[in-house]
Amino acid sequence: MDLSIDLAGRGDRATRIYAALRAAILDGRLPEGERLPPTRQLAAELGVSRTTVTVAYELLAAEGFVAGRVGAGTVVICDRPAGVALAPAASGGEVRPRAGWSVPGPGSAVAAARDPVVAGGPAPRFDFSVGSPDASLFPVTAWRREVSRAVDIAASSPPGYGDPAGHPALRAAVARHIAVSRGVRATPDTVLITAGAQGAMSLLGAVMVEPGMTVAVEEPGYPPARDLFAALGAQVVPVPVDGDGLVVDALPADARLVVVTPSHQFPTGVRLSLARRAALLAWAGAHDALIVEDDYDSEHRFSARPLEPLQALDRSGRVAYVGSFSKTMAPFLRLGYLVAPPGLVPALTAARRLADWHGELTTQLAMAGFIESGRLAWQLRRVRKVYAARHERLVAAVSDVLGAWLTVLPASAGLHVCAVMRPGVALDLGAVTRVAAGRGIRVERLARYRAAPGADGLVLGYDRIVEGRIAAGIAGVAEVIQEVVAGGDGG
Repeated sequence: MDLSIDLAGRGDRATRIYAALRAAILDGRLPEGERLPPTRQLAAELGVSRTTVTVAYELLAAEGFVAGRVGAGTVVICDRPAGVALAPAASGGEVRPRAGWSVPGPGSAVAAARDPVVAGGPAPRFDFSVGSPDASLFPVTAWRREVSRAVDIAASSPPGYGDPAGHPALRAAVARHIAVSRGVRATPDTVLITAGAQGAMSLLGAVMVEPGMTVAVEEPGYPPARDLFAALGAQVVPVPVDGDGLVVDALPADARLVVVTPSHQFPTGVRLSLARRAALLAWAGAHDALIVEDDYDSEHRFSARPLEPLQALDRSGRVAYVGSFSKTMAPFLRLGYLVAPPGLVPALTAARRLADWHGELTTQLAMAGFIESGRLAWQLRRVRKVYAARHERLVAAVSDVLGAWLTVLPASAGLHVCAVMRPGVALDLGAVTRVAAGRGIRVERLARYRAAPGADGLVLGYDRIVEGRIAAGIAGVAEVIQEVVAGGDGG
């Protein structure tokens, strides 16, 4: 078996062995049922330690590519439906802008912008709301230093407007960062810097969505994405999510855009299984659709290695990858990025120019320096430890104190957990959240992330509450639930 494993280049040896074997599986050189060499044998052939090969095999097993079988060693399973290729070739080639789209000239009109919704009100005593990282963890000193340098660079640059796709230094830095951290296949030319993930969605909507077009979204899912495409005139169709992620078989046949959060589904936290990923890519190729992959908080992973993004598995230009610095740094920076299929880049760049010419260059230069200096990687390691401790404490508290009513869905990433009502439990969670708010405890219902009635529960964030206050906050929620169950409504 010639696996052509090249140990030269960037990355540790275990990662390079893993990448080579994964590529062989995706390309069909290692078919389903094929037995991998024993770790001792492959280690001897490559001149590395057996531990190095073992780590590579464990990474493949964690992603569902291989499994250990008694008497057979490690075999390729690929965890996918029979006959479905992981990297299907679309008959129509890569995705192109919608019919009638052209790169407009400088004199074209600019679309009106919508004001964002801004939350307000007094801060609660216990804040389990979702969506914003802990501001106290923001690296103020390091960021101030990068901003100062960025101002000097911007002030000494030739006068004029910047590149609508983003400053070249940041596009290059993002491409390198996500290639290492997430395995995304990107070059600076395919990266566009956006005003957060919502800005990336808006650009895709401007280029791809026509009135009446069907857009499929997860149910439950992220309301701002659903609202955005509906505002653009799309027919937004919710598609159910189960324990393996988006139910591909439930996708409407006429959908031309599918918005998913495969690495950490929002808000349930489940991961889109490898079988579903394969099926979704095959479906997109067969239906001439674009998949919008929102990888909104994959950097915050605590225990399991994340599955490779859909974009890394795609071979037909069917996936637009969306990321953001809102969860890793702060929402006030308004920095996100979009890795687009090459055929969409000119239209997306033109749409960005029409919307606001370009993003704020000083912030982009500062972020480029922050990434290249290694400070972003340092910041991620730092906050990951903090959030991992909060995650563990919250899961334990919910399981111990609220376990009679709610079950925590497994999740190994993100800044929140989802707890669904146990079968047979009748609990008015609307009353719970209302009474809790009156006690200074902010919690959110799962129902607010649904477009239609369905299973309910609580979505509990741990980004705005310190570890030492989590137990007391959950105890307060338990008191409210007991009162609501007793019929007192907590007044």
